[in-house]
Amino acid sequence: MDLPTLWFWIIAGLFIGYFVLDGFDFGVGMSLPFLGKDDADRRVLINTIGPVWDLNETWLIVAGACLFAAFPEWYATLFSGFYLALLLILLALIVRGVSFEYRHQHPGSQWTSWFDGMIIVGSAVPALLWGVAFANIVQGVPLDEGHNYTGTLIDLLNPYALLGGLTTLLLFFTHGVVFVSLKTTDEMRARARNLAVRSGLITIVVAALFLIWTAFIAEFAFMYLVLAALAALALIGSWYLNRAGSEGWSFALGAATIAFAVLALFTAPFPDVMPASNDPANSLTIANASSSTYTLTVMSWTALVFLPLILAYQGWTYWIFRKRVTRAHIEAAQH
Repeated sequence: MDLPTLWFWIIAGLFIGYFVLDGFDFGVGMSLPFLGKDDADRRVLINTIGPVWDLNETWLIVAGACLFAAFPEWYATLFSGFYLALLLILLALIVRGVSFEYRHQHPGSQWTSWFDGMIIVGSAVPALLWGVAFANIVQGVPLDEGHNYTGTLIDLLNPYALLGGLTTLLLFFTHGVVFVSLKTTDEMRARARNLAVRSGLITIVVAALFLIWTAFIAEFAFMYLVLAALAALALIGSWYLNRAGSEGWSFALGAATIAFAVLALFTAPFPDVMPASNDPANSLTIANASSSTYTLTVMSWTALVFLPLILAYQGWTYWIFRKRVTRAHIEAAQH
């Protein structure tokens, strides 16, 4: 495997890490109106991700930085062509982060309701738009000879891309609700499990439609079909185990679902990184979008040293905050 191909799969791995980790953050944020009956419930929900949400977002920063360094042509086309969509994602992430920090700064119910609403929107918008963005990458977008995107924001909101966005939104929502059942106790745990059963059924149907549509776009490539089948089996298994009350294994299979799905989406256009829908000759590929061998070599040695340290630190953080969040602790802190 040459260095450009290696870094293509490393970037895929970084996006898997981001979607698995920040994905359940999005799901917890979107679950506030469904599971948060009162302020104490909403505080329980937010506290399940309170110690880790900002750490989870660093995966996006690392993925973006590696994309810029390893594939500058891909980065330039993606971030200029999808500028408005990515700007909306960035603004939503900022709004969500600010809301986490400020909702408890004032005791008034109107104050907290305002920031709770921003958490919901700040979680739903990225969950939807990331699916829209990746679906457009898979099916291709109009590019000129200089690899510049020639379409508009409306062109990105096509039926296939919107189905992809709905799939990621539902997948992250269910993933987050299962995480809530894993991190809470008593009534909240039971309500989260029941909600995940209902949302999981809808997610299975929508995800199946998206994977089948993508199979036609990928021309039924063998590796795509294998990864899509693994994603489908993991999603069904996650739903079944959650229904059986084994939320730990359900969450693990939910993470596997996201991992297989992201790998399938990266595999579908391979070796293209951004197919041109108007003229295949204008497509960006791993070969014509990558940096020099020297740059990729330096990046490889850097990743070899620092990536294990990052993984160890994040694993230690999750171990420290592994205990369940209880309503009694929240109410005691309020008093």
